[in-house]
Amino acid sequence: MRILRTSVILSTLLATTLLLTACPSGTTISKINADPARYKNKEVGLTGRVTDSYGIMGTGAYELDDGTGRIWVATTRGVPSKGSHVGVKGHVLTGFALAGRSFGTVLEETGRKVEGR
Repeated sequence: MRILRTSVILSTLLATTLLLTACPSGTTISKINADPARYKNKEVGLTGRVTDSYGIMGTGAYELDDGTGRIWVATTRGVPSKGSHVGVKGHVLTGFALAGRSFGTVLEETGRKVEGR
């Protein structure tokens, strides 16, 4: 019984460690905007509400507000509608341009989950 319990605890600990190391770092938009160089080309995770969005033929950008600030998110997966609550992960880029419009610091989306789905 003791060996079984030890095995279960060690397996759970190992699985949790692997799961957490695979997750992007959760941060806030204000931290990214305050020091974009620190997060440049690193994958981060953010959650917030979509305040604005522009898209055409599956690509576009949307502005995400997490309560600490706002950041534009570039996507090739279609844009969520204004007011949607989303969790997004991606890489932080600086000096990004899309459809002739220049954006300072943006998040290039690699994954998204819309609340309620």
